[in-house]
Amino acid sequence: MQAEKHCDEVDTSLKIETETSNRIADSIVDSLVFTSDTTVASPVPDYDNVVDLILRLKAIVYPVFCAVEHSREVVRERLRIEVSDVGEALYQLVRRCILRDAQSCIAMKQHGCEEADAIERSKQLIENLDEHSRHFTQKFLETLPAIRESLMKDVQAAYDGDPACRNFDEVILCYPGLNAVTIHRMAHELYLLDVPFLPRMMAEWSHSETGIDIHPGATIGDYFFIDHGTGVVIGETCEIGKNVKIYQGVTLGALSFDKDERGELVRGTKRHPTLEDNVIIYANATVLGGRTVVGDGSIIGSSVWITRSVSPGTTVTMKTPSLRMKNQQPDDSEGLIDYQI
Repeated sequence: MQAEKHCDEVDTSLKIETETSNRIADSIVDSLVFTSDTTVASPVPDYDNVVDLILRLKAIVYPVFCAVEHSREVVRERLRIEVSDVGEALYQLVRRCILRDAQSCIAMKQHGCEEADAIERSKQLIENLDEHSRHFTQKFLETLPAIRESLMKDVQAAYDGDPACRNFDEVILCYPGLNAVTIHRMAHELYLLDVPFLPRMMAEWSHSETGIDIHPGATIGDYFFIDHGTGVVIGETCEIGKNVKIYQGVTLGALSFDKDERGELVRGTKRHPTLEDNVIIYANATVLGGRTVVGDGSIIGSSVWITRSVSPGTTVTMKTPSLRMKNQQPDDSEGLIDYQI
């Protein structure tokens, strides 16, 4: 008992020396972006708030009703309130994103990393911050009915394309491909409005949840279905038509990155492929390049690597490989079988 009492009295806390903590704090403060000698740039958007926004937006496009909510008017009123509440949360996030991005742009100019017109635009955004934030929020909310319409076509595509699916609810509740596409269609509208940070944060959270990486800049048509989905990558400048189906491990990426005379990456160019309507791309295929077009109705087989355009109605597959299997019987000195698959 005395030994236990002695252990209880021992101070096991770690006391960091004042000199160490001061040195760490000074080092980090010196690396921060300050808008003046005394004021640090506004806080970055908070991921918890972004995730909360995503979940609330999903509840609007896929409404979940209580048993008592059986009348049209009750459901309508609930959705009206939810849209209003989500609008306020979105406004605060958009406001913070615009302010932080504008301040960062101005600070980059101080290091010679931005153009003069971008600096002027940033200053105007800060001067009219509330007006711009309200405008972007209103414009986004007005796209929700169209987003809902597109998503229901995606649900239909998943149901039609997967014989293991039993009903629409299973697609909405269980399919990672639809979850990724749902978040993408919302993030894409914010991307088109040129809202900074938020679309990418939404996309990266979706990536971490589903294993599917879709840049919010990618343009995706109706009736889009990602089957299984793990490892899918869709780049910023991809253009995907209607009724397209892709499987796990597919990469729609860039072939190379052009550089300017200063050796810096050229931004804003078409770097990723175009898929026309009715295309199917099977697992682990890779399609690269901004000039690469996969024509209407084409089928790209598994593990294919494509860096040039494919004519409409074309099927592209790997040459049939030869496998070698060895018989595991210990008394079999030969035991090798070569065969085509």
